Amino acid sequence: MTGDSYLQFLQNDLPEHPEDVPLDTKRHMCLQHDGSPIHCTRKVTQHLNNTYPNWWIGRGSLIHWPARSPDLTPLDFCLWGWLKREVYRTKVDTCADLVARINNACVRIKDRRHELRCATLSTLQRVHKCIEVGGGIFKNLL
Repeated sequence: MTGDSYLQFLQNDLPEHPEDVPLDTKRHMCLQHDGSPIHCTRKVTQHLNNTYPNWWIGRGSLIHWPARSPDLTPLDFCLWGWLKREVYRTKVDTCADLVARINNACVRIKDRRHELRCATLSTLQRVHKCIEVGGGIFKNLL
């Protein structure tokens, strides 16, 4: 994937995916990115700033988030791990196969609501601990 193909995804595919999310929930959602270089290209950040002003998190956003912070990034330590395990359980042969596997894995992950809720609550505890120590190092809570 490149910055241009990621931009195309953001423009053409992403708006269709949260269709089953209630409108009230959508109004309070943020789009979070990790530190991948493709997420930080000028075109991508410009699109995000224009489309989701003050509603996206990542390098170059107005909402600052510590880069590569496993203590504060449930997407990295939890969700993406689950997704990758599901998608790459066996070798992916085609782009269509990859897309189908991602969609299927997302459906299966939605069934893990309890585990996702636990990860979210754990993240909130970590954020409070980080604030408590002024952004310094703190012992893992788990």
